[in-house]
Formats: sequence, structure tokens, C-alpha cells
Amino acid sequence: MVIDNKVTPYRDSSLNKKEQVEKMFDTISEDYDGLNRVISFGTDVKWRNKVLQLILEKNPETILDIATGTGDLAIKFAKRSKARKIIGLDLSDGMLSIARKKVENSSYFNTVEFIKGDSESLTYDDNSFDAITVSFGIRNFQDLNKGLSEIFRVLKPNGLFIILETSVPTRFPMKQGYNFYTKIILPFIGKLFSKDKVAYRYLSKSASVFPYGNALNNILMEIGFIDVESKPQTFGVATIYTATKRL
Repeated sequence: MVIDNKVTPYRDSSLNKKEQVEKMFDTISEDYDGLNRVISFGTDVKWRNKVLQLILEKNPETILDIATGTGDLAIKFAKRSKARKIIGLDLSDGMLSIARKKVENSSYFNTVEFIKGDSESLTYDDNSFDAITVSFGIRNFQDLNKGLSEIFRVLKPNGLFIILETSVPTRFPMKQGYNFYTKIILPFIGKLFSKDKVAYRYLSKSASVFPYGNALNNILMEIGFIDVESKPQTFGVATIYTATKRL
């Protein structure tokens, strides 16, 4: 399945989606952590902790955290896991600069490395990582199939791939409440507190059109992943996907 995702941060722009996403996150990087806590009522921390537990159960030596943003999840891996190598990858210099500041002078400074890179053109060898994660970033891929294929390539056989992404509740009244919140409240909060007045409208719109649940499961299986599962979180406003690669 090929995803034609026409939702971009800026409607009137000569930049492609990837370049627009980079620009957007550079702009909102200083506000990102605080606004995430407010917008999600703190539940994003709970979801990331669930991803952390799944990673700890696998006991990986090498971890790649794609769309690492300000590095929260990669830092959790460094603090809690026994991994010898953790890489946080992101397009945005602004987000990465904040991530790097978080690990300055820490005991795990040499364990986690934050690198600017493109998830759709990874520079790593085949079968490089025991575990790969993407949290709230996969819907920003310009070419979803290409990005997932690259992830599949660099994941080791029997390695663990986890996606944490927003999804849309399907049951009344959560569906109606979610639609009102994401279409009206979330963009309003973004306008009040963010330097980029359209960023949170884009984040809301991109979440509403991105494939989730069985639709994303099927895409992962078409790429070649096996043991694909999706676990809705908090009435379905987010979903954790797990998959692996055949030995």
C-alpha cells in the first residue's frame, strides 16, 4: 500500500514535506516538551513508559530512536536499559540541541548520541539494531513505505520495532470528544503558546488522516514485518505497535 499523505505544515510553501517538518520542529522546539505535557494531560509520559518497558523486556544492546525530538525516550533507554549504544535520530537541529543539553554532564553522556539524520535514508548497515522506536513521528514521514523499509533493513532479525503514534477513537462518546479537542482546542492552545501558529493545526490534521490500527498493521506486514500487533492506549487516542523481523 502506498500512502499519499498530502497534509503538510505549511500550505503555501515551495519546500517539500520533509523540509517543512524540519522547519516546523526547529521553530517549536523550545515549547515542545511543555506543550506536550499540557496537550496530552501528561499521558504521553505514561505511553512512553510503556514503550520503555517493552524495550527493557527485550534487553537490547543497540537501540535506534527515530524522530527522537528532544530525546525523552532515548534518555529513558540510557537511564534504564543495559544497551551499550543508543542513537537518537531527528531531522530538526532545534530539537536535537535541546536533547543534547539534557545529557550534558550526565553519567549516560557516552551511551546516548543525538544525530541529525533522515529516517527515509538511514546511513547504517543492514541488521544494525536490536531495537528501533518511533514515537509521534511516523506520520511526519514524507514517504511512509520508504521510511518503514529503511527501518526494516537496519533492524536485526528477531529485533523489536515499536511505533507509538496518535490514533482516532472509534466509540461514542470518545470519538466525538476527540474530534472536538483536536480540531478546536489543540490548535487554539498551539496558537496561544507556540511560536508557530500553524504547527499544532498540522499535528492535529496529520493525526486524523494517518492510517492506524489494522490499516497500519497491514502496511507493516506488506513491508515484511512479522508478529505485528497494535495496542490502543487511553480509549484509542494513541496506539502502540510492535513488530519484529524474521530470523
